[in-house]
Amino acid sequence: MNNAYVIRGKKLVTVSEKGTIYDGAMFIKDGKIIEVGSWTDFRHKYAETEVIDYSSYVITPSLVDCHTHLLEFAPTSLHPITNETHFLSGKAILLHALSSGITALGEQICGHPMCDFSIDEYREVVKDIPLDISFAATSISIGFKELTHFTSITKSSPVKQKDLSNFLLVKEMAQCSDYPGENIFINATPANFTADIVPRAGEIMYTLEELNKIVEIYHQFGKQIGAHVAGYDAIQMTLDAGLDVLHHAHGITDEQIVRAKQQGVKIVATPMGGTHLEPNSPENILKLTQKNIPVSIATDAYLPPYPDASWLPFQDQDLKGPDMLMLIAHPSMKLLKENGYDENDILSLLTANPADILGNGNEFGRLVNGMDANFLVVDGIPGLDVTDIEEIRKVYFRGKKVIDRAF
Repeated sequence: MNNAYVIRGKKLVTVSEKGTIYDGAMFIKDGKIIEVGSWTDFRHKYAETEVIDYSSYVITPSLVDCHTHLLEFAPTSLHPITNETHFLSGKAILLHALSSGITALGEQICGHPMCDFSIDEYREVVKDIPLDISFAATSISIGFKELTHFTSITKSSPVKQKDLSNFLLVKEMAQCSDYPGENIFINATPANFTADIVPRAGEIMYTLEELNKIVEIYHQFGKQIGAHVAGYDAIQMTLDAGLDVLHHAHGITDEQIVRAKQQGVKIVATPMGGTHLEPNSPENILKLTQKNIPVSIATDAYLPPYPDASWLPFQDQDLKGPDMLMLIAHPSMKLLKENGYDENDILSLLTANPADILGNGNEFGRLVNGMDANFLVVDGIPGLDVTDIEEIRKVYFRGKKVIDRAF
């Protein structure tokens, strides 16, 4: 393929001020979107340029999953690997994400008892993979009968609860973190264990004073901070302390939603679960959106689905991965459409909003002049019309076709 070409589509859902362009086209050069417009204009303006005709298909930005655990926790959960094959497993998992239409990830590095790898080692291993991966350096508390704590800095060595607010550790995590992922776990997490194994999931790990100091450290380094959080008291602490991004926010009240909007807080919703409480329902995501809070939908993969969430289509507790992003987002996206939201605004929950969370909203997540040519050729709008990854026909990353399913 030449480094300059025109893509033609039945319609382009740009997730921008241009909205949806029917019989639309994009001029791509050197991996960037140079111009977006109508095919009628382009057929004359770019008459000498190669045209790739997808006029029977929808063109959208590729998907962004801004909260995942694909490289650290997933390999040991999915495969009988050793340290020698850990990264091989991770690369296979990343390829599966790419084949699911995802070209950007927000990956959490928490510290893991079976993985003595540094965040820099994870960064190194993904350098040549056609994905944009942002890393959040985090600590984690797991709600076993005896609480267990790890950090991305101390790797496979556990720490004590008091160490979670240690100035030096927090400072190093802030410096290593690319974006506001779940940098700290306000509540002990159930991780991907069953409730009987993690009876203390949900316990609050910090005092407000500790939280204030942690937030101050991140902000002093010019970094935003995000948190794993659920339940009224824990969410109230994050709002009091001025955190920037709430991951999960399960159980958030109407009053807290209003306050989150006033403080400019962003929320990463995880309809599949991830905390000790019922996850974000379609109604919850609609309510957040109606309050003009920037909402991103993420998988938190690999994760077992919350058993009592009626909107989830799963009948088992098997771990679910990035291929489920469209499926778990569908009920919420459908409800937004029923409430009059435009398809571009709806799709932003899987594209532009999570790209903004990663700090890359000016690079991808929309089909806009000057952005990376990361886009999908699809049978319909991902998550709204399409939930099966087989209906994602082509995936382009920085102008190059990286996934190709036959029409």
